[in-house]
Amino acid sequence: MQFDDIAQALDALGARPLHRARVLRHWLQAIPLTQGRRPLDQFLPKPLFEALPALMAEWQGLVQLHTREPAGDGSERLLLTLRDGQSVEAVLLPERSKAWGLCVSSQVGCAVGCGFCMTGTGGLIRQLGSAEILAQVALARTLRPVNKVVFMGMGEPSHNLEVVLQAIQVLGQEGGIGHKNLVFSTVGDERAFERLAQGVVKPALALSLHTTKAELREQLLPRAPRLSPQWLVEQAEAYARASGYPVQYQWTLLDGVNDEEEDAIVELLTGRFGVLNLIPYNQVEGLPFRRPDPEKSRALLRRLHQRGILTKLRDSAGQDVEGGCGQLRARIQAERPVKFQRTKSSAVSPST
Repeated sequence: MQFDDIAQALDALGARPLHRARVLRHWLQAIPLTQGRRPLDQFLPKPLFEALPALMAEWQGLVQLHTREPAGDGSERLLLTLRDGQSVEAVLLPERSKAWGLCVSSQVGCAVGCGFCMTGTGGLIRQLGSAEILAQVALARTLRPVNKVVFMGMGEPSHNLEVVLQAIQVLGQEGGIGHKNLVFSTVGDERAFERLAQGVVKPALALSLHTTKAELREQLLPRAPRLSPQWLVEQAEAYARASGYPVQYQWTLLDGVNDEEEDAIVELLTGRFGVLNLIPYNQVEGLPFRRPDPEKSRALLRRLHQRGILTKLRDSAGQDVEGGCGQLRARIQAERPVKFQRTKSSAVSPST
């Protein structure tokens, strides 16, 4: 289901923009229908008010909580089932600087095929609709406050571009999320850089860089667009300056693979409007990559700081429950099978 389907249903029941905005706030912000300065029965057109319980039940049914796994770092991994029996993951992130974050998925599976990612091993199954993305936020807010949403879950947002951008716009308006607290994460795509700059709501940008070497990047991200790290950083820099939000450069640290590129990182990122997030690898059984020694990661952090690169060392949330992207879904499927089925429509599309 797309957000347009929701908007059309509301319009057909006589909703004007103010009515639609209030109804959406109740859903997306998990506000009880009885709450508000003016009772809904005195505010909404009668047909809409009478249909509202059924509408809310329909939207809330877009995703259902299947499994909830808390981790010692304050995060919680959520496995969510969709109406067709597919499933996605979302993550309630630890509180940081008064931001209660949620990581959402934009696809079932992913076509990029990152060699170190569990999600990438299964390929793309299908796209999510914008309403399914929004429903992840609505559900999460019934569990705890959420004032930051990052598109870093299952899927590559630029491969479902128009849908993701629509969800971002709704979250930045009726969803009550500050624009800088909406984070579009991508491996890099020419279409994404163009469209982000045109949006009414301009999210912050996270760029999955992982290496300064074009050849190594092709090996790590085999089906990502063949764009050089230098070009990607230049595009990200231009968007950051236009939006006013620094780029978050994502770098998954892989032992002996990309954890010794200090000089090249300094050359590439010196003077850039951004921060480098070093993320020690969340190991996946069956994949050949390993997490670097913690002291080695900390030493790299210190050296980059000394050389003028704003750098943070961040763990992938949920280390103690093997919570890397796709791992909860794969583990639950192995232990207690859910009906995960591949649909016929699995082609990558920027607009479906």
